[in-house]
Amino acid sequence: MSETNDPERGVSESVAPLRDASTVLLMRDGAAGPEVFLQRRVTGMDFAAGMTVFPGGGVDPSDADAEIAWAGPGPDWWAGRFGTTGPRAQALVCAAVRETFEECGVLLAGPTADTVVSDTTAYREARHALESRAISLAAFLAETGLVLRADLLRPWANWVTPVIERRRYDTRFFVAVLPEGQRADGATSEAEVVHWRTPAEALARWRAGQDVLLPPTWSQLVAVGEYADTAAVLAARPVIEPIEPVVTRRDGRTVLRFPDSARYFADLPNPMELRGSAR
Repeated sequence: MSETNDPERGVSESVAPLRDASTVLLMRDGAAGPEVFLQRRVTGMDFAAGMTVFPGGGVDPSDADAEIAWAGPGPDWWAGRFGTTGPRAQALVCAAVRETFEECGVLLAGPTADTVVSDTTAYREARHALESRAISLAAFLAETGLVLRADLLRPWANWVTPVIERRRYDTRFFVAVLPEGQRADGATSEAEVVHWRTPAEALARWRAGQDVLLPPTWSQLVAVGEYADTAAVLAARPVIEPIEPVVTRRDGRTVLRFPDSARYFADLPNPMELRGSAR
């Protein structure tokens, strides 16, 4: 832990170190427009408990394994888009693929560089082994002869957890489209409810107090809600700059400032002190 003392922010406390994380906006085209896969985290979780989020999680040391079959833009391309190093970018992409498979059973990999598996049920045991860290993503892909399809992902955003949180993440957001034949499920210990929703539906539920959306989740739903279909989302090239909500004190309350924060708090049901995460 490091120390911070910033009178302008009104913050004086220990600052937790940052941990890299990857989050994936998994999308599909629906009758009312693009839909996003969302999960409500179980209330017993130590981080973002009860929040409605996208699949994702922290980068594991094994995600940095250089020996991995890979198709699509290489680590250096991802490093340029996310403003980081090649090895770190590779770990972030691997974490995105691994977490998506662990948390909703969707596998962005295939037997060859231009194919993707259409049914992941045969890999059910491997999914559990990945979740328990019994095997690494690289080992799983090698044993099954699968190639990681980095070309099925697109870089989308970068949010950093505010300094007031005791767990902090430097999270890269990706977008991906549900592969044909695959099904996203809720067979994970981290989620109590999962749903496909249009961004408009998800935001309406948040405004009605039915779901809780932290600023990074809200921001990505607003952003993808501007597109007519998943093809347009994949074709987009958003400017990716790190966003770290700034903590201030106002009338004795902790307030976060970030892009469009006034809009967020204006629509926030039952306004209260809110600690933001990057998920």
